[in-house]
Amino acid sequence: MKHLVYLFLLLFPLTVFSQHKISGIVKAEGKALEFVDVRIDSLQLLSTSDADGQYEISGIPVGTHELTVSMVGYAIQRKRITFGESQSSYTFNFELKPTYLFLDKVVVTGTRTFKRQTQSPVIVNVLDRKTLTETQACNLSEGLNFQPGLRVETDCQTCNYTQVRMNGLGGSYSQILINGRPVFSPLTGLYGLEQVPANMIERIEVVRGGGSALYGSSAIGGTVNVITRIPKKNTYELEYTGQFINNQATDHLLSGNASLVSASGKAGVSLFVNKRNRQAYDHNGDNFSELPELQNHSLGARVFYQPTKNQKLEVSFSSLQEYRYGGEIVDGPAHLAQQSEERTHYVTMGGLDYQINFNDNNSSFIAYAAGQHTDREHFTGIQPDDTEELQTYLLNPPYGKSYTSTLQGGLQLNHRFQNFLKGSNVLTVGAEYLMDDVLDQIEAYEYLIDQRTENWGFFAQSDWEITPSLNLLTGLRADQHNLVDEIIFSPRISLLYKLQNTTQFRLSWGKGFRAPQALDTDLHIAFAGGGISRISLDPQLQEERSNSLSASINYDKATEHYVAGFTLEGFYTQLEDAFFLQPIGEDAFGERFEKRNGPGATVQGVTLELRANYNRIMQLEAGFTLQSSLFAEAVDNIEGLEPKRVFLRTPNEYGFLTYSFTPNDRWNAAFNIVYTGPMELAHFAGAPEQTQDEYVTSRSFTNMTTRIGYTFPLPDMDTGIELFGGIKNITNAYQNDFDTGKNRDSNYIYGPAMPRTIFVGVKWKSL
Repeated sequence: MKHLVYLFLLLFPLTVFSQHKISGIVKAEGKALEFVDVRIDSLQLLSTSDADGQYEISGIPVGTHELTVSMVGYAIQRKRITFGESQSSYTFNFELKPTYLFLDKVVVTGTRTFKRQTQSPVIVNVLDRKTLTETQACNLSEGLNFQPGLRVETDCQTCNYTQVRMNGLGGSYSQILINGRPVFSPLTGLYGLEQVPANMIERIEVVRGGGSALYGSSAIGGTVNVITRIPKKNTYELEYTGQFINNQATDHLLSGNASLVSASGKAGVSLFVNKRNRQAYDHNGDNFSELPELQNHSLGARVFYQPTKNQKLEVSFSSLQEYRYGGEIVDGPAHLAQQSEERTHYVTMGGLDYQINFNDNNSSFIAYAAGQHTDREHFTGIQPDDTEELQTYLLNPPYGKSYTSTLQGGLQLNHRFQNFLKGSNVLTVGAEYLMDDVLDQIEAYEYLIDQRTENWGFFAQSDWEITPSLNLLTGLRADQHNLVDEIIFSPRISLLYKLQNTTQFRLSWGKGFRAPQALDTDLHIAFAGGGISRISLDPQLQEERSNSLSASINYDKATEHYVAGFTLEGFYTQLEDAFFLQPIGEDAFGERFEKRNGPGATVQGVTLELRANYNRIMQLEAGFTLQSSLFAEAVDNIEGLEPKRVFLRTPNEYGFLTYSFTPNDRWNAAFNIVYTGPMELAHFAGAPEQTQDEYVTSRSFTNMTTRIGYTFPLPDMDTGIELFGGIKNITNAYQNDFDTGKNRDSNYIYGPAMPRTIFVGVKWKSL
């Protein structure tokens, strides 16, 4: 019992009540400000204002101390206060004035607690709604192109599934989160990036590198946290966009958003709806699509309620429905086409979060649950040339069914030690359970994946601010996965040193693993050589482990009117027992591949980010990555061809640039570039123009997009109407050597996701 008491005192030290404390309210333009830092640096005392703008600091000794009040986007205020013997409580209210620039934002993904970007020991990049608009991103997939170290690729000529590569690693190495929860199942990972509409998104937070100490086994390459629209004030928005794809196909998008917040500010709801209808597009004139037909319908809501000022309940819900058809462009059932893929998805996902703050806001308890369920009807088929085989095929066409469910639940406890070895320390401990159940079946192909994974995870983290300039983040995660024989421990250490408020140096190390299970692309059936190719798992498949190291320097110089800076990051990841696909020959249906453990692999490189902003009128952001991804020993990719050490479909160089110009409240313009360097690909024979299996090195691509908009204000209605238009892929830098016909290699696709596309639109929005 005595030991339990000691443990309780360690986690929740009794507050030492000094005879002095200070409290008050922080506002700007008459409104309360949340997340404002109020601190006394000499005493290592810190408070953060709540949703009502209130702060409180206790334990202040007699004497004169300097109080600093700061928030990104507002001028810093400092006040010297003398605390005497006679008075025990002081009240000081602050009115902050906005500045023209802001250097960082409040982020949560890097540490699972609220931090500012420049104060986070882990680099967290943020993609906000403004950038999604300027880049004319229709969905999550298109938006992620504009993040340093990330590359979104299209991996099937017929169905066009996409995946995001981070720091040279494939899509299954990245953890996709919705509001911090891993509800993207292995099957959802194939098409989910396109199914999440842009108007559902508030912002996207990206952590590159080993986040496994907090987010589980799939965060080796990094973590993408999609945060849905948050109700902050009463707003509405209705938008229509028409896209015209290389003068051949049309794409119509209709979206709407609304937010309602109660007069007290204690409750609110944010709603979104989205509808998309895109025609199939044939680039090479063979009557087989390069862009599939798409019909999307989605809606959802996010609700919050604060029963008291220190409690908050959040509920989110989304329903995503999608029909996707690619292949021969004909009318009628999918099995009457010479070759086609047809998908109908019904995706439902949601989450519930409860948080309560206590112990003078030094402690918080969070309980959460999230889940998703997907029903999928699908067809993947190619008609045989032989008459008898064709009759058998038509009598039993390869239609299939998929059912996936993901459930997560967890608890998290945070406590701030105000005086921890002369610094402050936020201790985070938690436990969570994650279950994913996948059933994917096509009886005609004798194809079945029946996989249930369960993982219990326990994590602990220390976020220790040793001094105002030095921060040490340490974490440990323990995972018990039902497909792994032993508990796997994944540590992480990150060190941040801040120099003169302009420069941050970071050093991070972490370990992680991937369980021996079917993930994302393992569930995809491709076409090659007149048949289908499928992936199975080696019965002896073991978990893959990672060891990651990164180092970076971040510099920003700001004045009243401009800010400019850069980030230079080097990364290194060593994979043990790395997964690869071994060709194992053909069967009656086509090519077979087996997922096996290889001898290991190394991924390393450097990413440079550049940014500049002048008075929020002109803004420039750019990122460029140089990297290499190599197996320790060469592995087979195509039976009969020489093995390769290089990761296929992985360019050694890629990058982006975004430039926006907003001279006033009416005009806005943007210009964007996405660059993809050469890469090696496998190309299977079968199409008329491809008579042999071979490796191919692609050319580089530069995809340029421009957008311009003008808003007509209607002040009597507090409304504005924006007209906008532009061109995607201005130079039509699109792949020009697609296979033709039904026997094409559907995985032989690279470069930009779309050809030249002209778009126009109108947006009705509140001001």
